[in-house]
Amino acid sequence: MKTNPLIALSNLGQSIWLDYIDRQILQDGTLQGLIDKDHLAGLTSNPAIFEKAIAQGGAYTDAISRLQADGASVEDMYEQLVLSDISLAADTFRPVYDASEGRDGYVSIEVSPLLARNTDATLAEARKLWKRLSRPNIMIKVPGTHEGIPAIRQLLSEGINVNVTLLFSVGRYLEVLSAYMDALESRRAQGLSLSAVASVASFFLSRIDVKVDALLDDIISKGDARADVARSLRGQAAIASAGFAYRRFTETIATPRWQALAASGAVTQRLLWASTGTKDPAYSDVKYVEPLIARDTVNTLPLDTLKAYRDQGKPALSIDNAIEQASAVMHGLAELGIDMGEIDKALEREGIEKFIKPYNSLLETFKTIGVTA
Repeated sequence: MKTNPLIALSNLGQSIWLDYIDRQILQDGTLQGLIDKDHLAGLTSNPAIFEKAIAQGGAYTDAISRLQADGASVEDMYEQLVLSDISLAADTFRPVYDASEGRDGYVSIEVSPLLARNTDATLAEARKLWKRLSRPNIMIKVPGTHEGIPAIRQLLSEGINVNVTLLFSVGRYLEVLSAYMDALESRRAQGLSLSAVASVASFFLSRIDVKVDALLDDIISKGDARADVARSLRGQAAIASAGFAYRRFTETIATPRWQALAASGAVTQRLLWASTGTKDPAYSDVKYVEPLIARDTVNTLPLDTLKAYRDQGKPALSIDNAIEQASAVMHGLAELGIDMGEIDKALEREGIEKFIKPYNSLLETFKTIGVTA
């Protein structure tokens, strides 16, 4: 009998988390089945996922009606519905957390996307969520913006687990990695446990290709001497960026600075491959899974991508190929005049907006059903 490719990934040192949540899969046994059958090891959420789940899912009707009757504001309604789902998911994953000695079994909840540019407000909300959820296998998602970095450093130093989200560039990833080590050094100086804090750095993939491919398609459409080069680079930018990021990760954990922290009990801040659902129908359903299999990483998959990999996956450690090709890809893009630095900045701005829009949309939905803000 063929080994489940998802289980094979876990045997290769890559954890698979689910990039999806709704109340139905929590209540009908679907989530537990994925844990049992596929060795699913965690779950991530964001405002867009909750907007879709709550606005389109009948599983929330009774809870919404009760909150309406209690006179809850739209903000309180959103928070209570989300915290209820996150708590149940964390409890479902708690055996995974215990069995892995705190390496997996995490459920991530994001601070309000409205706070992405406000360090102090992000700190306050992250602390509130951590206290209210009161579970060791929670991760608070904080955008890796310029304003988010000091919040990430401080939260980790306080022992609050952080999923650093919306990373698009290797440069910003290195800032995050340094902030993680800063926080651990602060804890060590205070005599606090280093192994008691966990973090992942979520590097977004498919959105990079969507942005770069649009520029490449424009070059291809002109039909000049650059067209063939542009065509060969379609769909390559995200994997190349991920390859560079993983190389920096391996270089960092080989440094004396990290080795000293590891000797004191620190565990690595794993790279997490995010935005792994394929957006271009010309690409494979598992485009952002198969080339990025690497030890000490996480891949968080939408439900459809998880199912596709279960059916199609051919698991093998593959990251070295992405690393080897990364320089040539980036050089080729630069030769075509594509500025990845500007693309990274644009993706960060758009990424924040893509979470603000569904968050506000859901609040408006609550207002239209009679809840007073």
